Amino acid sequence: MADPQGFLKHTARELPKRRPVPLRLMDWKEVYEDFSHDTLRTQASRCMDCGIPFCHNGCPLGNLIPDWNDLVYKDNWRDAIDRLHATNNFPEFTGRLCPAPCEASCVLGINQDPVTIKQVEVEIIENAFDEGWVAPVYPTRLTGKKIAVVGSGPAGMAAAQQLTRAGHTVTVFERADRIGGLLRYGIPEFKMEKRFIDRRMAQMEAEGTIFRTGVNVGVDITADELRERFDAVVLSGGATQARDLPIPGRELAGIHQAMEFLPWANRVQLGDDVTDERGLPPINARDKKVVIIGGGDTGADCLGTSHRQGAASVHQFEIMPRPPEERAGSTPWPTYPLMYRVSSAHEEGGERVFSVNTERFVGADGTVTGLQAHEVKMVNGRFEKVDGTEFTLEADLVLLAMGFVGPDKGGLLTDLGVGYDQRGNVQRDKGWATNVPGVFVAGDMGRGQSLIVWAIAEGRAAAAAVDRYLEGETALPAPITPTMVAQR
Repeated sequence: MADPQGFLKHTARELPKRRPVPLRLMDWKEVYEDFSHDTLRTQASRCMDCGIPFCHNGCPLGNLIPDWNDLVYKDNWRDAIDRLHATNNFPEFTGRLCPAPCEASCVLGINQDPVTIKQVEVEIIENAFDEGWVAPVYPTRLTGKKIAVVGSGPAGMAAAQQLTRAGHTVTVFERADRIGGLLRYGIPEFKMEKRFIDRRMAQMEAEGTIFRTGVNVGVDITADELRERFDAVVLSGGATQARDLPIPGRELAGIHQAMEFLPWANRVQLGDDVTDERGLPPINARDKKVVIIGGGDTGADCLGTSHRQGAASVHQFEIMPRPPEERAGSTPWPTYPLMYRVSSAHEEGGERVFSVNTERFVGADGTVTGLQAHEVKMVNGRFEKVDGTEFTLEADLVLLAMGFVGPDKGGLLTDLGVGYDQRGNVQRDKGWATNVPGVFVAGDMGRGQSLIVWAIAEGRAAAAAVDRYLEGETALPAPITPTMVAQR
C-alpha cells in the first residue's frame, strides 16, 4: 500500500493551481499549471488502502485506484499506467472531464478531504505518453469479422478500440468532419485541448481502427447497407436531442442551443476558416449581454467561452436552489454529493442566479433584447412562482444549456426499427443488444445523458457483448451491465 500513515501526515488535499484569471482569459489553453511529481506522490500517499475500497464502487470502470496510488507513491510509473489502462482506455479524457464519483466515495472523505484520485490518474497517463509507453496494442489474430461503430464519442471510441484489439475489423462512422463527438465540439479547448483526442486516434489507427468522418449513417449509407456490409453494428451516437424552452418569444433571433454555440469556438481553435473580419465565428458573445439558461457543466462551458470571446456581461440561470457549501444530508457518503461547486469558468466572472425561471423572451425587430423571469420555490416536489419577484433582464444572446432528452429518432434509428424505452432512449437487453439482430447500443444513446466515465464503461462492456455474439465467447472485460444506475 501507499504510506500507511500518509493520510495522517498529509491531511491537506492539494490540486494544481489554476493560472491567473486575467492571463488565461487571453488564450484557450487549459487552465491548470503543472503539478510536480513530488507533490503528486505525497497526495497518492494519502490513499488508505481500505479494507473495502469504496472508490472501486464509485467508478463505473472499476479502476484499480489503490493499486496505482501505491505505485505512484513508490515511483513505479510504468506499472501504474499498466494498471490504469487495464480498466480505462482513455484516462487522459476522464482525468480531465469526469466529475470523479470515485473521490465522492473515497473512505478518507468521511472526515477529511478525499484523495486526489483524478489528478493522480491524469498525471499517470501524461507521464506515460511523455515516456513513450503508450504504444499500439495489436490483436494476436484476425477474425475476419467486420463491425460498424456509429458515433465517435467516448463510448464509440472505447468500443472500437476494444473490438479492434480482439481482432475484428472496425470502422467508426462520424457525421461531423472530425472524430470525437461531444469531446471534439462540445467540450471547450480550455477544459481539454483537442490534441489529446488526436494523439489517441493515432494509436487507434495504428492498431487498425478505421475512421470515416463526414458520413451521416442513415443518409450516406442506408440502414440496410449498414447491416449488409457489417457483421455487427454498435450504435453510440449519444443523446443529441437538446432540451428546448418553448415559451413566448422562443422564435426570436439570438436564442441558441448550447451545441449551436460551442462548436463554433472549437472550430476557430482548430484553425477552421469560419470567422468574419473581426476574427469571430457566426455565433459569438463579443460585446453582448449574455444569459445562459442552465446551471450545469454545459452552462459553465458556455460561460467560459463567453468570457474568452469578450462578452459585456454574463448571467447564468439555474432553476434549482443554490446547493449547500458542504455535502447535503440528502446525499450522504458514499453517494455523489449535492454541494456548491465553483468551476474555473465561474472563477472568471459572470453572475450565477439560482431559483429562477424564465417565462418569456422579449425582443425588437425579430431579435431578442431581454427576458422576463421570476423566482421559484419548491413545494411538494414542484416549482412554484414566488409572487412579487418578477424581473426583466436585458440580453443580446441567450444560450439554452438545459441538457439533452435522448437521441435523434429520425433517419437511421427509424430505418433500423430499433425500440425505445420509457425515457425515449434506444432499448437494449442485458447483453447490450437492441431488438434488431446484430445491432447493439452503448453510451448516452441507450442510457440517456450521463458522464464520460459511464460512456467509456458502456463502450467496453458492449464491445465484450459484440465479441461474444460474433465468436461465441470473449476475453474482453465487461465492467458494467445496462441495468446499473448512474450515480449522477
